[in-house]
Amino acid sequence: MTLDKVSKGQEVVIKNIKSKTARVYALRFGISEGSKVKCVTKINNGPIILRKNHQEIAIGNSLAKQIEVDTQK
Repeated sequence: MTLDKVSKGQEVVIKNIKSKTARVYALRFGISEGSKVKCVTKINNGPIILRKNHQEIAIGNSLAKQIEVDTQK
């Protein structure tokens, strides 16, 4: 599943970041493979607000489509 498919309130683990550009952008905000993040808000066809530790960031929809995630049980 990709990050653009997560639901509000769902916690996921970043599994794979497909493109180099997406990887660099995500790393700027401390997100890499293995990172646990929570979807705080999701706007249809718009950004996804993620929380990691006590920081919130907005990930654009096109970038979210390039990030594969695993759901938390």
